Amino acid sequence: MQINIIYWSGTGNTEAMANLIAEGAQGAGANVTVKNVAEASANDLACDVLALGCPSMGAEVLEESEFEPFVESIEGGVSGKRIALFGSYGWGDGEWMRDWSARMEAAGAVLAAEGLIVNEAPSGEAEQQCKSFGTAIAK
Repeated sequence: MQINIIYWSGTGNTEAMANLIAEGAQGAGANVTVKNVAEASANDLACDVLALGCPSMGAEVLEESEFEPFVESIEGGVSGKRIALFGSYGWGDGEWMRDWSARMEAAGAVLAAEGLIVNEAPSGEAEQQCKSFGTAIAK
């Protein structure tokens, strides 16, 4: 199974999540590629599961200069695709993740798991949640 993880991270929290998710997925036997969104393209849709990670920004929206344009560029190609969403936040209640999940489902994506959100940097129990998320999407 091939899992491609594409993320944007301003402070390193979502990047840490991406690496922990990759660790969990690799432990479950998946081949995993992790890329910053600046290095990603529509070619990264060629996988069994596409995991997308972005923190909550501003008024609980996706990062607008790099990540949002990438999501817009692939939105037309996600129908029937297994997608997993994750990201960190510092405030709010996860509205950006609920909106993002609904948006991907409306585009026809199949959510491989409920979106994973972690307050600030993943540590302790949140580290294990990230690894377990990786394991779950690798099945």
